[in-house]
Amino acid sequence: MDLAREHGISTQAVRNYERDGVLPAARRPPSGYRAYTDLHVAALRAYLALVPAHGYQASAEIMRAAVHGDLDTALSAVDRGHAQLLRDRETLDAVEATIGVLTAAPATSRPDRPLTVGALAHRLGVAPATLRKWERAGVLTPARDRATRQRIYHPDDVRDAELAHLLRRGGYLLDHIATVLRQVRAADGPEPLAASLHGWRQRLAARGRAMLVAAGRLADYLDAAGS
Repeated sequence: MDLAREHGISTQAVRNYERDGVLPAARRPPSGYRAYTDLHVAALRAYLALVPAHGYQASAEIMRAAVHGDLDTALSAVDRGHAQLLRDRETLDAVEATIGVLTAAPATSRPDRPLTVGALAHRLGVAPATLRKWERAGVLTPARDRATRQRIYHPDDVRDAELAHLLRRGGYLLDHIATVLRQVRAADGPEPLAASLHGWRQRLAARGRAMLVAAGRLADYLDAAGS
C-alpha cells in the first residue's frame, strides 16, 4: 500500500488509524479493497507530524476533530499544546535563573535522622510557621509520622529547605522556588539538574520545531478537506 510505504509503517497501522478516526473513512469499490485518495495522504501526513509535536493522545483528538469538520475543537487542542510548551519554557527559564545560585552554595552536612518541624526551623533560623507556609506553597513536601501525624523532614527535605532558605534570602518568590525545587527533586539534586539544562532546552526547541511542521501539515489537510 503506497500510503503506508511512504511513511515506513504497516498497512495494518493505516487501517487502525482509519478505525480510530484519525483518517477519513476510505471508499470501498466493488473489489473490496480500500481506495485511499490524496485526502487520506494529507491526513496521514498531518497525524504523523502532530505526534512528535503534541503526543499521541492530543494528536488523535486533533485529527478526529479535523476529520469531522470540527475546526474549533481541533485548533483548541493545538492551542493547548502551544500553551503547554510556553509553560515549559517558563519553567526552564525559572530553573536556569536560579540553578547557578544553588550549585554555588556551600555544601552542608545532612542530619543522620529525620527532623521535626521545630528542629528544622531551629537549624535554618526561621519560625515553624515559615516552614508550614513553604509547604502550602509547594516548596516542601514533608512526610508525616504514622503515629503522631507530625511533620518529619528526611535528609532530602532538609536539603530542599536549605535551598529554599537560600533562594528566599536572594529575594525569589515562593512560586518560583517551588518550580525550581520540583525540578531539583526530579533530578535528585541541583548538580544533576544543572547538567541536564542544555538537553532540556534542546528538547523544547525540537518540540517547537515539530509544532511548526505539524501546523503546516494540518493546514494542508484542512485545505484538502475544504475546512
